[in-house]
Amino acid sequence: MVVWFTGLHPVAQALTATLFTWFVTALGAGLVFFFKEINRKVLDGMLGFAAGVMIAASYWSLLAPAIEMAEEGNLPAWVPATAGFLLGGGFLWVIDKILPHLHLGFPIEEAEGIKTSWHRSILLVLAITLHNIPEGLAVGVAFGALASDLPAASLAGAVALALGIGIQNFPEGTAVSVPLRREGFSRLKSFWYGQLSGVVEPIAGVLGAVAVILIKPILPYALAFAAGAMIYVVVEELIPESQLEKNTDIATMGAMVGFAVMMTLDVALG
Repeated sequence: MVVWFTGLHPVAQALTATLFTWFVTALGAGLVFFFKEINRKVLDGMLGFAAGVMIAASYWSLLAPAIEMAEEGNLPAWVPATAGFLLGGGFLWVIDKILPHLHLGFPIEEAEGIKTSWHRSILLVLAITLHNIPEGLAVGVAFGALASDLPAASLAGAVALALGIGIQNFPEGTAVSVPLRREGFSRLKSFWYGQLSGVVEPIAGVLGAVAVILIKPILPYALAFAAGAMIYVVVEELIPESQLEKNTDIATMGAMVGFAVMMTLDVALG
């Protein structure tokens, strides 16, 4: 299995890895077949965990390699990293203002993006889908970077990133499907919407991989762009949601554990 994966083209590796992260999202959504509700403290801990994973991945898997690659260019190494990072956050800010969505735990009156008459369930799914875009993009760019043959781009590091994103996708799938079940949806329909929130990851992953292969000079910017987009999601969405019910200690410890898990994966494998 390992030899087969290693022999794939970086775009095919990106597709395989993001199909895996989507699959883990579906596994998390599958908990709806066993539970109609999930304890809010548990959910807040899971959201905090996801935030911790994304913060650690943003540095070890994306920003650090971006800076190392940029050192071989003509500009100061901090320029591509800073520019890409801010562009990534700006991109998500624009999408956040346009795409209708509703964050978990908030009343429908506080839905963000362009005003629509869409049902609460659709808006909840779109909120998770929104932050799956940078996750898929990050994995895709990491695998696409392998085609550059730069020392900072390693298969082990890209795999570690995919594993970390996959692990934190489990609670995200649950965070969509279980609340939908509680609102009266059937188990099957709740599961369907839960896994659907992850379908954007393979799309973003392939696009990211293809982009950095075709335009190699943008690679440091692309890695930093994905990091900026992920940090935007963490600060704008995951942390506020995890602390909405005042379970601050649980959410914080979840974030610490998530950070430690991702850091361990990246340092041990990468």
